[in-house]
Amino acid sequence: MLFRFFRDLRLDDHASLAAAAEHGEILPVLVLDEALREHISRSPRRAAFYCEAVAALDEALRARGTQLIVRRGPLVTTLLALAKDTGSSTVVWGASYDARAMEVERDLQSRLEERGLRALLVHDSSAIPPEETAMEKSSAGEGYRALVPYVEKWRALEVGSFEAPLFMRFASDAPLSEPLPAPEEFGSSQMQLGATPEKASQQLAHFLGVDALQYSVAANVPADDRTSHLSAHLSMGTIAARTVVRETKRRIDDPFLLTEEKASLKRYLRALAQRDFFLQLMWFNPHIAKEPLQEKMRTFPFAKSHPALDAWKAGRTGFPIVDAGIRQLHATGWMHPRVRSIAASFLCFDLGVDWKVGLAEWDRHFIEDDPALSTGNWQWIAGVGADLAAYPRIYNPTKQARRFDAQGIYVRRYIPELANRFNVVQPRGGHAALELPLFGADTYPEPVVDHEKAARDFLARYNSWTAIDRGASARQSNP
Repeated sequence: MLFRFFRDLRLDDHASLAAAAEHGEILPVLVLDEALREHISRSPRRAAFYCEAVAALDEALRARGTQLIVRRGPLVTTLLALAKDTGSSTVVWGASYDARAMEVERDLQSRLEERGLRALLVHDSSAIPPEETAMEKSSAGEGYRALVPYVEKWRALEVGSFEAPLFMRFASDAPLSEPLPAPEEFGSSQMQLGATPEKASQQLAHFLGVDALQYSVAANVPADDRTSHLSAHLSMGTIAARTVVRETKRRIDDPFLLTEEKASLKRYLRALAQRDFFLQLMWFNPHIAKEPLQEKMRTFPFAKSHPALDAWKAGRTGFPIVDAGIRQLHATGWMHPRVRSIAASFLCFDLGVDWKVGLAEWDRHFIEDDPALSTGNWQWIAGVGADLAAYPRIYNPTKQARRFDAQGIYVRRYIPELANRFNVVQPRGGHAALELPLFGADTYPEPVVDHEKAARDFLARYNSWTAIDRGASARQSNP
């Protein structure tokens, strides 16, 4: 039987592989079709991470007496040809959660079954499969649209374990493979990013042993860079979300932990639940890849551009905490979670730009590759998704900086123009350009907008829009 790897580049705790093992010897396959190649190519660091993870997977398979069969070409025809050449009657793969891949996989399943092959799709990326939480739902409709009741049910469910079973057998007479993907193939270059299951396990062990005990602080203070940094590993499947959840729960049960340390671990566990929440949200509502979850906001007039959009993309808005986050992303392929919210809020509310513009821009830089999660988070911040707040959560970047980076440690780390400036929390005022001798003509810009005015203007537009929507709903219910 054929097993198709995609965003699940590991052998341990693998639900899809465990299911495949029930159908005989496994031929491990990786198909580099045009859609995957295009997506991986968007971010050079993502491409390097992906190729390193694939190489580690192949090495692990070779240790078991087989190898990864790489093919380049259309997904359906490539798998059909491989199935014919190898006499395979079954094809198994892990379910995707983004709308585009879900559509591709539905077509794949249909085409395989038309040829008389068994097509088996298995949930692996989430800690709890969407159907399991949906079965616990008491209200009508598929899946959850509100986070709080979802987390409550999620916490009560048992997390499965799919350690490599003894009867898992890989085919030793696999057909010849094409070369493994290399970063240069995607317009990138070799980088050592630690994209291996071993590295992911080491990061998790260190995090739970040390840093997770301070997660409540680290999740909000960008200069205190002690979050798990497992987002890329989870998105590429070099570690299972189930593994992370089980180990976190086990750590919480440590009787020697202080109350505040347990609280930090529980907060991290909630972040993992929120990841599953957004995955199941896209699974049951694939249309949100193109439009807001909230029907009333689907025609809200967000702008597609703004005179300061390029400044936001470049990290030169004149708001230090926003710019530091953007520059951290450019420099590392990652951004602190608190700053993600601040920078995204600035785009949607200060500039009034559509969340999809921000999602597409950040997709060019992040290593992590989780479209469903990105969509859910962006819609949440933009006030058009699953967040049930009465009004949009408009972050004041100056107040956020005062609260979470009061000494400017994070800002100075990523904005060298401000390294010698005393107050880096407050945006510049006046009209004189700030020039520091150390950096010659390099200047840090003045704010591209007046935040207070921009926030008021957006709320006025929002209130007017929702008033119109309420009026239309009232007329429909009372014709």
